[in-house]
Amino acid sequence: MRIKPLIQSLGITNIASNLEDFEVKGLSCNSKAVKDGFVFVAIKGAREDGNKFIDEAIAKGAKAVVVKSPLGCARGKPVTSHKSQFKVPFIRVKDARRALAKLAVEFYGNPTAKIKVVGVTGTNGKTTITYLIEALLKEAGFQPAVIGTINYRFKDRIIPSKNTTPGPLELQSMFCDMLKEGIDYAVMEVSSHALDQERTAGINFHSAIFTNLTQDHLDYHKTLENYFRAKAKLFKDISPDSFIVINEDDKYARRLKKLRKQRIITYGIDNRVRVTARNIKFDHLYTQFQLVSSQVKENFKTRLIGRHNVYNILAAIAWAQEEGIDFSVIKSSLEGFSLVPGRLERVDFEGDFSVIVDYAHTEDALRNIITTLRQVACKRIIVVFGCGGERDRAKRPKMGRTVTELADYAVITSDNPRSEDPLDIIKDIKRGIRKTNFCVIPERREAIKKALSLAKTGDTVLLAGKGHENYQIIKDKMLHFDDREVARECLRSMIY
Repeated sequence: MRIKPLIQSLGITNIASNLEDFEVKGLSCNSKAVKDGFVFVAIKGAREDGNKFIDEAIAKGAKAVVVKSPLGCARGKPVTSHKSQFKVPFIRVKDARRALAKLAVEFYGNPTAKIKVVGVTGTNGKTTITYLIEALLKEAGFQPAVIGTINYRFKDRIIPSKNTTPGPLELQSMFCDMLKEGIDYAVMEVSSHALDQERTAGINFHSAIFTNLTQDHLDYHKTLENYFRAKAKLFKDISPDSFIVINEDDKYARRLKKLRKQRIITYGIDNRVRVTARNIKFDHLYTQFQLVSSQVKENFKTRLIGRHNVYNILAAIAWAQEEGIDFSVIKSSLEGFSLVPGRLERVDFEGDFSVIVDYAHTEDALRNIITTLRQVACKRIIVVFGCGGERDRAKRPKMGRTVTELADYAVITSDNPRSEDPLDIIKDIKRGIRKTNFCVIPERREAIKKALSLAKTGDTVLLAGKGHENYQIIKDKMLHFDDREVARECLRSMIY
C-alpha cells in the first residue's frame, strides 16, 4: 500500500503536494522493529515515550513518522524532523494510538469486515465464555478462532498470549491470517487496557458480551468509574447492526443498556431476563439447572461447577440463540464441554483429598470460587494465594479478608511479585485480615507444599491466582513455574 491512501484512511485530506507517495512496507510503534520503507508511529506509553525514539526509527529506514499533534499545530500537515539529519515527513494526528489502530486496519485490508468478531468483556468470566462459544461454533460446523488470556488460536495454530488483547498491529495481522485460513468467527477477550489504549479501534465487532464489573486494574484506571468507562467503550463504538449480550444481574447493566437502543439480549439468575437458570443444583462433578429462555425450556447438565459458571453458560447460550444456532447443537456442545485450562482445574492423583487450580486473582473471583467449593467440599478448604506486584494495591487487603473469612485456612505467598518486595505485598494483604487462620510462606513452591501437607481426608486445597500460567515474574526475570506441575511434584514426594 502507498503512503497517501494510507494517510487518507485517517481522514486527513490536506496532504502536502511534495510528500513522496512511496510504497509502505510495514508499520511499527517499536523503533527497534522498524525496517526500510516502514511508517513509524510515535506513541507515549506508561513507561516509554515513542517520541524519544524517532531518530532511531528514521535511521533504521522509516520513511514517514506519525506523531500526536501539538496544540495549535495543523493536523495532518507533514513537516520534517528538526532533530535528525534525515529528512522524512511527519504526519500529525490528534490521537497517535487510535491512528496506529486505523492504519493497521487499512494496511491489512480491513479483514474484520469479512470475519464475525465477537468481543467479550468484563472483570471475570471472559476466558470461559470464549471457550464455550468456540466449542458450540465448532459443533455447528464453523471455523472459529479465539484471542484471549491463555493463548491465541485458529485452525492448527496456537500462539502464546502476551496480553489478553494484543496490540492493533498484531490483531490486524492475525485477522488477516484468519481470513486466509477460512475462519468464520473470531471470539476475543477485550480487556479494559486494550479499550482505553484504542487497540481495538477499527474492528468491526459483529456482537459483544458484558459479564460483570468488580474491582480490578485500579493501578491503571485509578477509579472504578474510569474502569467502567473503559469497558463501556466497546458498546459505544459497536456497529448499529450488531447485538450485545448483557448480564442483567450486574449493577452496571442498566448504564450499559442506555448506550444502545437495539438488539440487547439479557441473561441472569436473579432478575427478569431473556435467558435464565432455575432450580440450580451443585455437586462436586456437575451443575444442573433448568434453562428458560424466550425460545426453550430445557433441563441442562454441565461439568462446569459453580454459580459463576452458570452465568458463563447463560451468556454463551444467549449469544448462540441470538446468532441463530440450533438449540440441539448448543445443548450438545455445552453439556459435553469439560474444562478451561486453569479454571477450577482438578489436579489428578490417588489421594483422599482434592487439589484445585484456579486463576482467581480478584476479591470477587476468589469469593465465587471459594463459595462454589464450599457447596461441594466435604470438609475444610485450604487456599494458597498471593497478589501480583505492580498491580492494583487496593485489592490486596480485600483479597486477604475474603479468603480468610470464607476459607478454613490460608497460606499467603507470592504470585508474580515483579519488581516489588514479596514481603511488602504480603503486608498489604494482611492489612485486611481480622482472623488468625493463616500463615505466611513467601516462596510459592514451599507454600504449596505446606498446604498439601495440611490436607486431610475430605479436604480441598485451592491454589489460586495463577491458573494456566506456567511462569512466575520475579524482578525482571520470567521463571518457569506451573502450580499444577508443582502440586504433582509435591504430591509424589509425599506419597513416596
